[in-house]
Formats: sequence, C-alpha cells, structure tokens
Amino acid sequence: MITLAPGLVYYPDYLDRAAQGLLLAEIRAVTRAAPLFTPRMPRTGKPFSVRMTNCGPLGWVSDRDGYRYQPAHPETGEPWPAMPEQVLRAWEELSAYPHPPDACLINFYEPGARMGMHQDKDEEAFEAPVVSLSLGDTALFRYGGLDRRDPTRSVRLNSGDAIVFGGPARLIHHGIDRLMAGSSSLLPGGGRLNLTLRKVEKPL
Repeated sequence: MITLAPGLVYYPDYLDRAAQGLLLAEIRAVTRAAPLFTPRMPRTGKPFSVRMTNCGPLGWVSDRDGYRYQPAHPETGEPWPAMPEQVLRAWEELSAYPHPPDACLINFYEPGARMGMHQDKDEEAFEAPVVSLSLGDTALFRYGGLDRRDPTRSVRLNSGDAIVFGGPARLIHHGIDRLMAGSSSLLPGGGRLNLTLRKVEKPL
C-alpha cells in the first residue's frame, strides 16, 4: 500500500490476474441483468463519455433531473443485481468500515473516454470511505484537494489496482484524464472497468 495523500491509499496489484478474470466474469453477469446505460448531465442532458451500471441495493444515476441514488435501473425498471462476493470481500479488506456498502457503481471507459474532476458527495455517510477497483487498460488518475483550484497530482491505475478515499481525502476532487489503449489484455475489446464501492445511507 502507498499513501498518496492523507486518507488516500493506493494498493497496486491488489487483484492478481486470476482474481481479475473471476471479477470480470462476475461483472459480465451483472451487466446481463443490468445493462450498461449512458448517463447524462443534469439540466443540459449532455451524455457522459462513459457508460455505467450498478449492483447492490442502490445505484447511482445521472440525468436531466440531477445526480441521485435509486433502487432500480433507469431503463429496465428492475432492481439492481446483488454485489458479487469478490466485491464485498474487497470492501471488507480495504475499507476498515464496519458496515457493508450500499452501492457499487460500474463505469466502462472505452478508448477516448474520460471523467472530469469531481467529488463523490451524493452520499450521506461521509465517514465511510470510497473503495475503487480497476480492470483493463491503465488509466491516468488525477487527484487534487477539497477545493477545485487546489494543485493536482497523477498516478497510473493498472488492471488489478485498488485505491481508497477516506478521512481527509473522502471529498477530494479526482478524475480520469485518459486511458493507455492496449495496456491490458484483460478486456478482449480493450477499455477499462472501474468499480466504485460506496456506503450511501448512514447506518441505523
């Protein structure tokens, strides 16, 4: 583990190649039940450059009405599928938080996709960290501070890497600048999957 900033911890090679393959198979099962969809920006309706889906009791969505968590897929109306055991195990091993996650957001980055600098702040339980797992092509991950104007740094997230935002880093700005196409053979067609585990609601 490498501490990139207070509360921001990087775990290179957290998942070995066999574990990555198993997780990929589990995520494919999730996407068969809850197909990838294209989110849109609030108000403008501009499409994101990533496609996404979710698993777990709640899923994060974005459309003209805003950002939110909801219990059903926005297109099929079906409940999100359950989180795979491997995903829950990663939360248990990395989060140091006593309650299970409510949501696992799955972002699929095709070559050329990116994610602008943003904060994960649509949750209630800010005391819980965010756990992120990477599969597929290497991504240039950029992170800054609590203020959008704070200086930024970058680290390459490879297939199998994990990163955790907690404590003073829970609300830092972060994003994906670009992918290194062809850097991984895990996804036959290329691209990157990012799984983000979150505790949304405050535990009772």
